[in-house]
Order: sequence, then structure tokens, then C-alpha cells
Amino acid sequence: MFSSADPRVVELLYWRDLQRTGVVFGAGLFLLLSLSMCSIISVLSYVALALLSVTVSFRIYKGILQAVQKSEDGHPFKMYLDKDTALPAEMVHKYSDSTLVHINTVIKELRRLFLVEDLVDSLKFAVLMWILTYVGALFNGLTLIILGFIGAFSCPVIYEKHQAQIDHYYGLVNKQFKDVVGKIQAKIPGAKPKTE
Repeated sequence: MFSSADPRVVELLYWRDLQRTGVVFGAGLFLLLSLSMCSIISVLSYVALALLSVTVSFRIYKGILQAVQKSEDGHPFKMYLDKDTALPAEMVHKYSDSTLVHINTVIKELRRLFLVEDLVDSLKFAVLMWILTYVGALFNGLTLIILGFIGAFSCPVIYEKHQAQIDHYYGLVNKQFKDVVGKIQAKIPGAKPKTE
């Protein structure tokens, strides 16, 4: 299902390491639910304050421990302070080039749809936008992101366990959809069926 995805992401989404996936899923869901209750500025401020209180408390604890034991261990976060945190230029260029390719692809596709290069595709896009108006009336964007986040962590596991049944029903629905699209294309003047 995820042929070109990073193996670490696949391991997370398929719950291969329960502890790591649980932490990522729990933290992500907590952050999204917090954003639904408070503004992003408040959420970021509270997260930063919580992190800062943990690190300051740990630093003070280690300082007191060093004073009592009369040891010279140094700064408890020394190894993290010495690490280079700069982003490599090659990595930035690689991801910005990849992002640019995706943006250009989206712009070309939107131009093709809005300028009605293919009538059937533009009508499909119009129907999709019409359906999305109803979805937008029922949910706000953050709710859809929360549902998508939960789906990203649950759908791969469900699909893995019930792949045969899902593939069977998907095939039936896909066949029905293609039949309906074929009938619609046959009735629209000037619409030519796409060759696959």
C-alpha cells in the first residue's frame, strides 16, 4: 500500500512498535484536540512552557545533585548543546525542489480543470467541489484533519487485517462507478472516453 513511503512512517502507521506509535498518535491527537479548543498561539505557548519547566527543573535538580555529591559532571544537556542542529543545504534543496515539482503539477492540473480542457474531468471536479461544500458545512478544517489523523493510524491496520474483503468490495464499487461514468460519457456530446 505504501510502496514509496519512508519505512519509519510505515512502521508507525502499521503499529509495528506499539510504544513509539502510541506516543506519536497520542501526542498528535492531543495537539489537534488542543488546537480545536484554543488558538495555535496558546497551544504553542503552553507546550513551550511545559517543555521549559521540565528542562529547567531537570537542570536545577542536576545542579543540586552535583553540589551535594561534590561532583563535576557538567551541564546535563551538554551532548545536546554540542550537536549541530543546522539543516544541511542539500536536504533543503532536495525537499524544496520536490515541493516545487508538486506545486507545479497542482497548478497545471487546476488550470486544465478550470479552463475545461476535458469536459468530463471538469464536471467531475465540479461535482467534487459541490460535495465539499456540504462537507464544509458539516465540519471545519481542523475536524477533518483530526479525522484524517485518526484514519491514517487506523485504516492501514484495518486494511491489513481485512484486505481480501476490502479488495472484493472495492472492485465491485469501482466496476459500478466505471459503468456509470461510461453511461454519462456516452450521453454527453463531445465527451470522449479516456483510453486506459
